[in-house]
Amino acid sequence: MGAGFADFGTVLVANRGEIAVRVMRTAKLEGYFTVAVYSEADAGALHVREADVAVCIGPAAAAESYLNIAAIVAAAVKTGADAVHPGYGFLSENAAFARACADAGLVFIGPPAEAIALMGSNRLSKLAMAEAGVPCIPGYNGEQQSDRRLLAEAEAIGYPLMIKASAGGGGRGMRLAHSGEDLRRQLGSARSEAAAAFGSGELILEKALQQTRHIEIQIFADAHGNVVYLGERDCSVQRRHQKVVEEAPSPFVDPALRRRMGEAAVEVAAACHYRGAGTVEFLVDADKNFYFLEMNTRLQVEHPVTEMISGIDLVAWQLRVARGEPLPLGQEQIALDGHAVEARLYAEDPRQDFLPQTGTVLRWQTAAGAHLRSDHMLDENLIVSPHYDPMLAKIVAWGENREQACRRLQRALADTVLLGVESNLLFLQRLIAHPRFRRGEITTAFLPQHFNDDPSLQPRRPGAAELALAAAVFDRAAAQSAAAGPWRHWHSGGPLDSKYLLRCADSQYPIAVTAQPGAGETRYRIKAGGEDVCLRLLALSERHCVYLLDEVRRSVALVFDGSDLYLNLPAGALCVSDITQQPASAAAARGSGRVTALMDGAVVDVLVKPGDRVSAGDTLLVLEAMKMEHPLKADLDGVVDSILARAGEQVKARQLLATVAAGAA
Repeated sequence: MGAGFADFGTVLVANRGEIAVRVMRTAKLEGYFTVAVYSEADAGALHVREADVAVCIGPAAAAESYLNIAAIVAAAVKTGADAVHPGYGFLSENAAFARACADAGLVFIGPPAEAIALMGSNRLSKLAMAEAGVPCIPGYNGEQQSDRRLLAEAEAIGYPLMIKASAGGGGRGMRLAHSGEDLRRQLGSARSEAAAAFGSGELILEKALQQTRHIEIQIFADAHGNVVYLGERDCSVQRRHQKVVEEAPSPFVDPALRRRMGEAAVEVAAACHYRGAGTVEFLVDADKNFYFLEMNTRLQVEHPVTEMISGIDLVAWQLRVARGEPLPLGQEQIALDGHAVEARLYAEDPRQDFLPQTGTVLRWQTAAGAHLRSDHMLDENLIVSPHYDPMLAKIVAWGENREQACRRLQRALADTVLLGVESNLLFLQRLIAHPRFRRGEITTAFLPQHFNDDPSLQPRRPGAAELALAAAVFDRAAAQSAAAGPWRHWHSGGPLDSKYLLRCADSQYPIAVTAQPGAGETRYRIKAGGEDVCLRLLALSERHCVYLLDEVRRSVALVFDGSDLYLNLPAGALCVSDITQQPASAAAARGSGRVTALMDGAVVDVLVKPGDRVSAGDTLLVLEAMKMEHPLKADLDGVVDSILARAGEQVKARQLLATVAAGAA
């Protein structure tokens, strides 16, 4: 486009989820019409309803829909769109997509294809940055990719070191190797994961820096030669190299370091003739030495924290720059105010090693306030599928200072309700409340070093009071329904005794209930988990419960799904099932020999065959879901009896995939 003017009036957002919704809302405010694209799995998604028009571009699999360049370009032509915003992920850093848009006469709201190609390769970008004089981490960025060459280069670099995908980030294909044997063992899986995520198995090696901070600089460039930086974001709180909490500004960065890093980031942008929004990521050591990590040639997931402290709508700037307009502000006009912290809400279970989750959103309520922001894709009855990244929402809070921002975010997370799908909500609440985090004493090693034993990571065991509350809700709901129709006031004479059998996770709990109905409330005496609990149920609706326990009035959000009750409790969301009327059956014992799918997904590898001897903990199959590989392991010593799935096969959650017979062959 050069420095010329490019007129457009309709923007197609080539993405899904919360980023598609967020881009469309600014586009509409700026006066543009919007087009959504969606897969068959996303027909009812929020971003589809937010757009003026929408086009289905293929089946659920991303390779056949959101990564299908021809289908997206065809959707733009069909709807009369004259510009394309790629969001983040999917094709946002794909040079071929940027070129295809240009070839079709569409304005690509992003940097030139040449800059995307250069910075999209971790290997080539580091070579270019070293030539430009930007500090880089020692490592190997060469073309030769044989195991032998990588092992030799690793010995020269020294351990520990990082294996990384050259073609992308986000933790895909990334491994930490502590020795040559460790490196040799992990190269194959790193290559396959990188190829699956980015279409290239090319790897680079980097010296692993210890106790570092992950600091990134937001830059913006126009077609007139102007480049500015909008401060930094601290993204040091990471799990498996994926960001969890981000904030701006960094509690570690002083004005002098901010200026040095900002100027270096501007040099990076100038070196690749950049245009649009970009982020230059650095690792910073304890002595405030910084090293170029990578450049993301797109809008970042965590861009809201920069927007909240700068007052700048980065998507609005993207639209202006794409039209050929100069940047609205110069470097000296950019002022940062206050502090902002963002937490990423994921459909994953921290209690099961953050296993991604699927299911239906039964209840969603996001916190609201003048200094709060929630970018999300959620709606009640939304189906969270296994086909895409498990991030559901970003909860963000602003404050005049860091402590106020953290306090507001902690309250916002407590006020957020997500029922029906397991999430990391409690994990986030406890992380934000952690004393070390509150003091700003965080590095990329914070979670593994200081958070491994947190209760949010341990198995959920309901307490007697929680079980008693669930039993009281089941009892009151049944009585209301029987007495006068659903959810109406009921009243009966004397005490009523009932027995319930409740199930939570894999455990069953017999509960004895004595109910004394009264005017507007029910008094309960409940024996649960060997304890006696007395509570008064003051009000109950389909979505809310008010009760008195230990003379303290409390309220809780809830939702029923058949015989399942979901409660939003302080110790985390809890699902309790009433199985009182179900036929008695023995619970599946540990060491059953049955290997089932953890969730909907695709079998990518079968490592054993019938007759093979295995030990408990051996991986039998590998399942891919939500862009991650999940090993499925034997739970006992024995011999493989049957394999019921093959590589490439799509399977459903809890589908039986293999069996192992205990004992000798």
